[in-house]
Amino acid sequence: MDAAAIEEMFQGLGPVTIKRMFGGKGIYHMGRIVAVEVRGEMLLKADERSASEFAAAGATQWTYEGKKGSPVKMPYWSIPDDAYDDPDVMARWVRLAYEAALRAE
Repeated sequence: MDAAAIEEMFQGLGPVTIKRMFGGKGIYHMGRIVAVEVRGEMLLKADERSASEFAAAGATQWTYEGKKGSPVKMPYWSIPDDAYDDPDVMARWVRLAYEAALRAE
């Protein structure tokens, strides 16, 4: 995903900064990481307060296999499908990600 597409995706939140990290990209708003792009997929930050909303919308949590073969859950979730077709819906999800980033501080 190029910078213009990422900026458009997050326009409901405001200006974002994009930094390369971990073979992907970190997306920041107001100095806080709100999303990561991993292997071409954008994942939004969530926490114990917002993760249930992501799950209820059909999003999946980013997990990877740890050193001992156990799954490691990361605080990032896929974007619900309906958000890609509606900027207002996307704005809601990216705001939830920013709220989770604020609570993480």
